[in-house]
Amino acid sequence: MDWLERIAKLRQWTRSGARAPHKPLLLLYALGRFQDDADGSLRYTAVEQDLQRLLTEYGPPNKTTPAYPFHHLVSDGVWEVRTDRGSASPGSGIRDLRETGATGQLAPDLRAALRREPDLLGRMARLLLDLHFPPSLHRELCEADSLELELAEAEQLSAIRRQRDRRMRELVLTAYEYRCAFCGYDGRIAAMPVGLEAAHVRWWAFGGPDDIENGLCLCSLHHVLFDKGVLGLGDDQRILVSQRFVGHSPAARDHVIALAGRPLIGPQPGARPVAAVHYDWHARQVFHGEPRPATA
Repeated sequence: MDWLERIAKLRQWTRSGARAPHKPLLLLYALGRFQDDADGSLRYTAVEQDLQRLLTEYGPPNKTTPAYPFHHLVSDGVWEVRTDRGSASPGSGIRDLRETGATGQLAPDLRAALRREPDLLGRMARLLLDLHFPPSLHRELCEADSLELELAEAEQLSAIRRQRDRRMRELVLTAYEYRCAFCGYDGRIAAMPVGLEAAHVRWWAFGGPDDIENGLCLCSLHHVLFDKGVLGLGDDQRILVSQRFVGHSPAARDHVIALAGRPLIGPQPGARPVAAVHYDWHARQVFHGEPRPATA
């Protein structure tokens, strides 16, 4: 059985590029727990808060519940659910899972394969990360799920996932003249830029192309905040800051809150700006809550 192919083909609700990372987040969490205790099961009531936190922080802006993936992942053949009475999953209702003492665990065949092939867990986790999340969040997700992975290790999974265009970074940084489009940061060591990255507006994992119209040059801080939905981009190419972001320090005010309503820095004349189809996707699928009013 090709477990990587099965992971790549998880049944997910999709419509117009909508994000539905519920099952991938549950699987990443379960793989992290498997590393710690290969025989342990996850009682829903014990992990519900952890799973809800992951969905809130890394899922789409709309409200959702961990009960959904806990029940429906069974249909993909990689997960099993049992109750205190020994029966199968009682359904996707929170109350059903709580009252029946439902527990979940990686499917027996998958657990056996993970024991036989020590590197399979890392390959599965990296595939889930690549297919559903931008690289700026990979390390943070591993830490949140207690996954011990070497993220720099090269993988040969080209038959399962499409390949990135390695020219993307240079094209985007050149278009924005090696300055963060949000704050103007342009740090270098000798001739080499440091802390500047090419951010996909529409995530590569969700069909975002590797071109200038889908890219922003951002400093490392603003790249992560952009990918977590704290920052966004409005119709007039002005920066959006989520009302859900809270920060009282001068640094939080100066580097985040004060960006509300500011125009982007760049791109340089002749370079194409971010296309509406891409920043509209980001506003629907990544940006959290309502934007703050522009600062004076």
